[in-house]
Amino acid sequence: MNQPSESQLEILQILWEHEPATVRFIHEQLAKLKDVQYTTTLKQIQRMTEKGMVKAKKQGRSYTYTTIIKEHQVKKSLINRLVDGAFKGSAIELALHALGQSKPTEDELDRLKDWLEEQKNKDNK
Repeated sequence: MNQPSESQLEILQILWEHEPATVRFIHEQLAKLKDVQYTTTLKQIQRMTEKGMVKAKKQGRSYTYTTIIKEHQVKKSLINRLVDGAFKGSAIELALHALGQSKPTEDELDRLKDWLEEQKNKDNK
């Protein structure tokens, strides 16, 4: 799978939440986050279409775009790359590092406890 750049990932995130979407809509959403020219957004979407990340469908005078690559595939690929490259293959080291960067909420701690309990129960079966 082609690894999306940071800008392409921003576009994918917009599409995963709002697809199908026009370039204009995607650009408006991006402009809320950063200073970006319409032509830059258009060029990125064209590149993403060429790479097989998104597909276009003509609707009237404009095109709408949908994702070809799925969110879970991209996340898995990015995490694997990060774990392998920065944490010597240890997902636990990544998790501990990420958890140490901020103070987790009570809800997050409860979710983590539930996940740990599920993992323990899997091992006991």
